Amino acid sequence: MTCTIEKILTDARTLLERLKEHDTAAESLIDQSAVLHQRVAAMREAGAAWAEKVGAGGGRGGGGGGAAGPTAVSPQGRGPAAERAEPPRLRPHVLLSQENTQIRDLQQENRELWISLEEHQDALELIMSKYRKQMLQLLQGRKGEDAEPVLNVHQANSLILCAVA
Repeated sequence: MTCTIEKILTDARTLLERLKEHDTAAESLIDQSAVLHQRVAAMREAGAAWAEKVGAGGGRGGGGGGAAGPTAVSPQGRGPAAERAEPPRLRPHVLLSQENTQIRDLQQENRELWISLEEHQDALELIMSKYRKQMLQLLQGRKGEDAEPVLNVHQANSLILCAVA
């Protein structure tokens, strides 16, 4: 179980690539949730405009004015237009409900990805900490220089990192 510099560097690169992939996925989810939020806002505005239109049309039809006839009567000439308007009124509610569910799912997945990203970053920090320690020991063995103060600082930082994780 020899530990070479090449192996350590390869492992560090692999972990870095994984972190980049997770970061890209998290950014993609954030973008998707922003797009969904915009769609929900647009649907709410459309629903409010439609409700105002229906409310305004109902107020004119009840007033008995002659100008309200074309808006209150179906194209066949008889029958209230409200019967045709019922399915579109239900549809935005169903769509909003579905999108709310999708948004909640995306938000939960986003939270999970952020947690995973933080765990991977902590793991990478630990790996890099060990790598630096091994490099210092390797340099200490080759050069014979006194690297003990640097090792002490490094060990203190490692203990802090381990305590945080």
